[in-house]
Amino acid sequence: MKNIRKILVPNRGEIAIRIFRACHEMGIRTVAVYSKEDVLSLHRSCADEAYLVGKGKKPVDAYLDIEDIIRICKEHDVDAIHPGYGFLSENAQLAKRCEDEGIIFIGPKVEHLQMFGDKVNARIQAERADIPMIPGTNGAVKDFAEVKAFAERVGLPVMIKAIVRLFEVFHAPRRPHGRPQRGVR
Repeated sequence: MKNIRKILVPNRGEIAIRIFRACHEMGIRTVAVYSKEDVLSLHRSCADEAYLVGKGKKPVDAYLDIEDIIRICKEHDVDAIHPGYGFLSENAQLAKRCEDEGIIFIGPKVEHLQMFGDKVNARIQAERADIPMIPGTNGAVKDFAEVKAFAERVGLPVMIKAIVRLFEVFHAPRRPHGRPQRGVR
């Protein structure tokens, strides 16, 4: 495996700062990207280098501009991208573009991102691997009648997960500790 000398983090805030800190401890140079609105953000000054990304775009759209991120990597001899979490961390297109350009993507392989990026497909893969799961629908539900039938079969509460423009329903047992789940009543 190729040595990493410089990492770009297409993220901001605490996420990026923590990655930069770890890289500095390992002697790896860091590159931040920032939207126009984030020009004074702390993550920018914590990196060894910082470049404007997604010029003219809204803040979130700027951080999602894969082609501009790749451009910055190529222009500034970046060896690897660490997406942090959120934004592009589960984006198969970014991982594929990195692969195409010879840039190391620090994260899951493209095929795994494709496999698990879709909640319905992820559930199918988990079933194939005999991973224990809570009861759920076999794919997206199309109307409230399907949700009601599922709730009558497994009991309340249930949780609805958005998938693209449809929904998937899971049995959502009450949790005694931790963050409450939003369910359907």
